[in-house]
Amino acid sequence: MLYPLETKRLVYAQILVCNGCCCGRTEKGHPAVPIDYLKAEFKARKLIRNVQVTISGCLGPCDVPNVVAILTREEGMRWYGFLSEQWQYESLIEWATEVKEAQRALPLPAWLENHRLDPMATQCASAAVA
Repeated sequence: MLYPLETKRLVYAQILVCNGCCCGRTEKGHPAVPIDYLKAEFKARKLIRNVQVTISGCLGPCDVPNVVAILTREEGMRWYGFLSEQWQYESLIEWATEVKEAQRALPLPAWLENHRLDPMATQCASAAVA
């Protein structure tokens, strides 16, 4: 089935970075989200045509700070939380650069699995522990 609209860009992935009510809010005790750094790197490396970065308002869930969702055709949407260190965002930019060069989605960095999040969980994590 063809869609009625098409883009002229070959988009292989999209990274959604939460910068809403909790994520990146250092006044609430959460680690900063390097928004300016991400924007500058995506622009300097000319990634946006193939790997889009979207700085978003609240993505939820708000009990997990610094949420990032990554969308690829192959993997669908994957969610991650507690991204708290600069090297993690640098790694995402390196991944995006490799995706652009490969002209296809690549496996996500392995370290992300430790931050995997299911925003549509069927039971609360605190209930699972009880």
